[in-house]
Amino acid sequence: MMKQFQARGSRQKFKHRLYIASIVSLVFVVGIFTWLFFLSKDLPSLDELERYDPDLITRIVSADDQVIQELFTTQRTLVKSNEIPPHVKKALIVTEDQRFYSHWGMNLFRTVYNLALNMVTGEIHGGSSSLTQQLARSLYARIGFKQTYLRKLRELVTAVQIEHTFTKEEILTMYLNTVYFGHGTYGLQAAATKYFHKRVENLTLDEGAILIGMLRAPAYYSPITHPDRSRHIRNVVINSMFREKAINAVERNYFKSLPVETYVPDSVDVGNVAPHFGEFVRRQLEKEDDEMGVDLYRDGLTIYTTLDTRLQTIANEVVAQELERIQTIFDARMLDENSKALANILEKHNIDLTVDTVRLMISDSVEMNHQIEDLLTVQAQLISLDVETGEIRAMVGGKDFSKSKWNRSTQMKRQPGSSFKAFLYTAAIDNGYPVTTTLLNQPVVIKLGTNDSTDWRPKNYDLSMGGETTMREGIRRSLNLIAVRTIQELIAPSAVVEKARAMGITTRLYPGDALALGASGVYPIEMAAAYAVYPRLGIWIQPLGIRSVQDRFGGVLRNYNPNQKEVLGRGTSYVMLSLLETVANRGTGVGARTRFGFHEPSGGKTGTTTGFTDAWYVGFTTRLSTAVWVGMDSPSISLGNGMAGSALGVPIWAQYMKAVYDSLDWEREEFVIPEESVVFTNVCSETHKLATQYCTPEREVFLPGTVPTQSCDVHGNRSKPKVIDF
Repeated sequence: MMKQFQARGSRQKFKHRLYIASIVSLVFVVGIFTWLFFLSKDLPSLDELERYDPDLITRIVSADDQVIQELFTTQRTLVKSNEIPPHVKKALIVTEDQRFYSHWGMNLFRTVYNLALNMVTGEIHGGSSSLTQQLARSLYARIGFKQTYLRKLRELVTAVQIEHTFTKEEILTMYLNTVYFGHGTYGLQAAATKYFHKRVENLTLDEGAILIGMLRAPAYYSPITHPDRSRHIRNVVINSMFREKAINAVERNYFKSLPVETYVPDSVDVGNVAPHFGEFVRRQLEKEDDEMGVDLYRDGLTIYTTLDTRLQTIANEVVAQELERIQTIFDARMLDENSKALANILEKHNIDLTVDTVRLMISDSVEMNHQIEDLLTVQAQLISLDVETGEIRAMVGGKDFSKSKWNRSTQMKRQPGSSFKAFLYTAAIDNGYPVTTTLLNQPVVIKLGTNDSTDWRPKNYDLSMGGETTMREGIRRSLNLIAVRTIQELIAPSAVVEKARAMGITTRLYPGDALALGASGVYPIEMAAAYAVYPRLGIWIQPLGIRSVQDRFGGVLRNYNPNQKEVLGRGTSYVMLSLLETVANRGTGVGARTRFGFHEPSGGKTGTTTGFTDAWYVGFTTRLSTAVWVGMDSPSISLGNGMAGSALGVPIWAQYMKAVYDSLDWEREEFVIPEESVVFTNVCSETHKLATQYCTPEREVFLPGTVPTQSCDVHGNRSKPKVIDF
């Protein structure tokens, strides 16, 4: 009886214990699931994992396929698995996660060992994370980087999700595309470019070992700042590869013997070839990124542009060389003890420094004050457009982008001086005045404005005066008196404004007599575009800097086509082209031929403002329309007597154009003559009427209906002279 009672009690106790154990187990399981749910509720979903989308570098690429600038918040470029050399993958696995191909997201042994070590020491020790856990940490900032047990558990949950979603090769590739390699670079391709100037697939074994070794401490093992440490960690990686039989002894010894050599950029490199142009493109795209639905700094776009680095490099060199020459001349004037120029500048700009102190700065005897440097630095700009397409081929926006990001090609408004006369004579020709129209080369008076009673009595640059002078002679010699008489006697200022507007000049133009001499400010890029209308025979094309924008996968987000319109008749365009050819052949622009040997067919116009504050030359060939400006950023500071467009603008323009034609081996190309729109005839060189057999004839071009109808009645019977052809 007693035994039965005891057996019955034992069974009841067992059932009770089983019941308690079941309750505890259930609570434990529920607790585990609750805890896992708590851990995973803030983690990325599987959908987010599948939409792996790291920040990438946006590249601005030139027309000749050179990267000229990079935009990024995180410097990263994606590579595909088959582009990564096997030795790089092996180096990563043997040094970071030898059980990578066998674990399911975590290295169980290392995790348990480090957990026990943490409990015993009371400190958190790293080093147990698998590559997948490290990828989880780098991919999802929401996990956080604070060293806690909770962080490790969240890493583990995310790592398991990653292992469940992706193959091992995909995980390895994602890891190498996201991990930090120091000096602002993320991802293997960015690192390969930064340190070795290579594509990933071209990395040698020792270079790959350097990069993998850096992962332990990128700043500490940087091959740029710490080559000795980099060599040490490289050799550690190579030894590990040898132990794991990834390489043989010969390879180990050879690659360990190599020096650590990193890429040293040339003085002209990415971001330096065309910094003002790169900024010009960036500013334009910042206005359009919302429309395209992209992040300019994160989406890994490729911006295909119109710039040609070959032309840009030439422009950089010519402008830098000429600015050094001009700065030397300007500094000599400032250092001249008999000159009051420097004292006047300091007084006008309220500079609280003595003349002697500033002269010491100019002569490099004391450190240059930034304010003085900005004030007394000669600046220049060059903008060169393709005549056929309107595309920007070269842009120099100033002397030094690192000191001034202000783009003088696109943001600066300055008086163009006589280079504006092209619009004046275009308006006259378009209104039926032939180039043989004569005006008196005698003094004139200009009223400066309705609220300004001051009279301005302009003079010719060469101080000359004379009798009846044709438009061709007026523009050839850049005679101010003829230009002013043209706007006073032939063409209303409003007609000149209208013509300039039609040809793309958007700045405010004061419709007064002074407009004839370029008294209103203009943008250089608009001047280059306007002058390109002449060789295009009347078609204006808006300057274009971007050809297309592509996403990271090569899909086209936007193509760019420039606005264009017909603004001049073909006949008017060619007659003006002929006048501007005269300037280049035997006028104020002739220095391009006589001094610098540029003999391609070209036309252009110099420009010099009052007091020699601005020096211009805007000229074109069949291929390029290029505007050059030289001056000080402050329009109140003179470059000095004689510093005219012919002395400063022409040398830059001519040397740039000649170097471009020579280096690219462009063939000579004559301007197209629209024979249906113009008439050529011989006129007397003195009376400008139809030439007789007794005159000294000149071959002249006219619009139909404007050819002289009267023959010369001055010259008597004499031998027939040779025709002078323009």
